[in-house]
Amino acid sequence: MTTAVEHTPIAIVGAGFGGIGLAIKLREAGFEDLVILERADDLGGTWQANTYPGCACDVPSHLYSYSFAPNPNWSRMYGRQSEILEYLRAVAVEHDVLRHMRFGVELLDARWDDADSRWRIETSAGPLTADFLISATGVFAEAKYPELPGLETFEGKAFHSLHWDHDHDLTGQRVAVIGTGASAVQFVPEIQPLVEKLLLFQRSAPWIVPRMDRVTSGVERYLLDRIPLAQRLIRGGFYSAIEAFGLISLVDRRFRHPYEALARWQLQRQVRDPELRAKLLPDYVIGCKRAIFSDAYLPALDQPNAEVVTEAIAEVRPHSIVLRDGTEHPVDTIIFGTGFTSIPTAYDRYIGIDGRSMAQLYDKEPQSYLGVAVSGFPNFFCTLGPFGAAGNQSAIFMIESQITYIVDALITLSDRGARRVQVRLRAQQAFLAEMAHRSTGTVWLTGGCQSYYTTADGRNAGLYPNWSFEYRRRTAKFDSANYEVTR
Repeated sequence: MTTAVEHTPIAIVGAGFGGIGLAIKLREAGFEDLVILERADDLGGTWQANTYPGCACDVPSHLYSYSFAPNPNWSRMYGRQSEILEYLRAVAVEHDVLRHMRFGVELLDARWDDADSRWRIETSAGPLTADFLISATGVFAEAKYPELPGLETFEGKAFHSLHWDHDHDLTGQRVAVIGTGASAVQFVPEIQPLVEKLLLFQRSAPWIVPRMDRVTSGVERYLLDRIPLAQRLIRGGFYSAIEAFGLISLVDRRFRHPYEALARWQLQRQVRDPELRAKLLPDYVIGCKRAIFSDAYLPALDQPNAEVVTEAIAEVRPHSIVLRDGTEHPVDTIIFGTGFTSIPTAYDRYIGIDGRSMAQLYDKEPQSYLGVAVSGFPNFFCTLGPFGAAGNQSAIFMIESQITYIVDALITLSDRGARRVQVRLRAQQAFLAEMAHRSTGTVWLTGGCQSYYTTADGRNAGLYPNWSFEYRRRTAKFDSANYEVTR
């Protein structure tokens, strides 16, 4: 006797900002029958996974939150990991979407069945089928490790910031931090006072600009709660300030000078040693890679127990790291602050019409239509897909734009009684040509650095090369003319 396979009209992968927001807006539109597959044991996405010391958002809280669920009670200007996670839980409870979530259920394989016009999904909890599959896994889900000769011989403790070992006591340890990304900038000031020696292995210095974080007062929170317009104005102000950073890449690189001057002033003010200042001054245009907001990182590196190492690593030995110039540094613990893989693991598991995975397409070139659909993958949508993320705006703003588009698409398809939808290849190709053209001359490609903003062969890796408000305009409604819609 054959066991019936569970079927759901809509399967969402990921219970972070994207998955929660989608579930809320889909339910508001009348789509009650949906499931959210989440491999972790709790919701929150990156804010559930990252628990390293100092973990916080680098976008102000009033902007890094849903526009439909404002929170007047943020304790700080920049939300910390635990508070952002609590905010997401509160929103999920308020909008009654927890009942759609299946925790500890990992998507293992999802294949499009062309004969039945549905997705056949294998999960760690068993199979199911879905009419529509929506990926909301985000882009910072998998840790990236450098290839270091001899790393497997290291006898001390080694871990990535994404997998922080809270049971490992760093007090009095000789700690090597490899990488200078946003995570490292946050945890370095937290661990520096604890350790005997902090060695920061830096390939290239990040631009550090003032964060100006502060605790919000009770009076401020009271007024924001009583005057919703005030919170909308604050959100608008932060949006405009961050959007203006696009002037460097989208208008003229000469706009970089005020931002670089601010960063240079902070470096001059916070680092006394001229030799150290020279090491910490970037040699590329600000915006070429992600600029980082911090008031504590530079002072931590100016302490007697901290050393910035710019010489390349030759090998790792059981109790040390050896540089190419022969210098050997004894270390007890290695912490990788080396960021995340550019292609989410889930992309390997989405298999389209011709048997190719999303990852295989991405390896050829980053491709999608509006960052929400991919030709060859019917009845499939995603958040923050290639060219669906902005380099100069809150990810939540982009996610909300994509949610609006996806929900309108499903409403349109339901109204038409359609069983299958796929973006037209020519529409996707035209969009990609536009992205390539607009990326030419941007600071991401010409600013003199290497980052996850670009591919190995020097192309835009998936940032939307235009203003975020322009993106919101073009995703405000589902443009069905650019899709093949079949009843």
